[in-house]
Amino acid sequence: MSTDALYAARGIVIANWELSESFIRASGPGGQNVNKVATAVQLRFDIANSPSLTDRVKANAIRIGGSRVSKEGVLILEANRFRTQERNRADARERLVELLDKASTPQPPPRRKTKPTRGSVERRLAAKSGRAVIKKARQKVRDD
Repeated sequence: MSTDALYAARGIVIANWELSESFIRASGPGGQNVNKVATAVQLRFDIANSPSLTDRVKANAIRIGGSRVSKEGVLILEANRFRTQERNRADARERLVELLDKASTPQPPPRRKTKPTRGSVERRLAAKSGRAVIKKARQKVRDD
């Protein structure tokens, strides 16, 4: 599984040589298994220098990655939800694909400016003058 390329949405293919995996000991409860076996995975992906991504996708991925991205533009994902290396490796790769899918979503079309219709302008002005009449009626009556 780890020798295959990573396929994300919109034709993004991450080659295996762009990913770096290291195995560390998972934290938390688990007894001797946690203390003896390095099952957690640290997946590193250099977003800034990746030839597979466009500049827009790189910028979005760095923004979405937040604190998981280093100053050099390397994304570090840690996966330790499962008890086996293989499931944690698959989990880290799935999370990377989700991040790249979100980063590669196309921008929404630009907003087109529209004018209010004549009827809506007339209704607004009529409502304003109606409110003015109501407020005028609240004032004290002057005897002139």
